[in-house]
Formats: sequence, C-alpha cells, structure tokens
Amino acid sequence: MAFGPAAGLQLVDALRSEPLLAAYHLLPGVRADLLAKLGRFAEARVEFERAASLAQNARERALLLKRATACGEKGAS
Repeated sequence: MAFGPAAGLQLVDALRSEPLLAAYHLLPGVRADLLAKLGRFAEARVEFERAASLAQNARERALLLKRATACGEKGAS
C-alpha cells in the first residue's frame, strides 16, 4: 500500500498462481479491496464473492458478502 493500490494489486496477482493459496479466502479478499480502491467495482464484487465462498467463518463470510453488495451498488451508479 506504500506505493498505492495498483502496485499492491500487482503483488497480489503474482501470488494467485501459488497452489498453497488457492483456497485461502484472504487472497481474493485483499484483491477485491484493492480493486475497489481503484474504482473497479464489478471486478471487486466478483472477488469479494469468491472470498466469501472460501471463508470458513460465518461472520467473515457475511462481511465479505456485504462488501460485494456494496461494490455492486457502486458499480451500478
């Protein structure tokens, strides 16, 4: 984040091919957050939904789905 969300997104995207992180819900969650900060709300919504589907904790899942909904609303306006 020291160099902005675009730089952070590049770092996160480099990690997406790591097999050990394939089922880790925080990776798409971080990616979604960075996409939202860049105003790419449709992509962020998809990533938040993916993160929610991987989350094992009901509260985390609910938060991620709430953020997905918010991105959907921002993308529609």
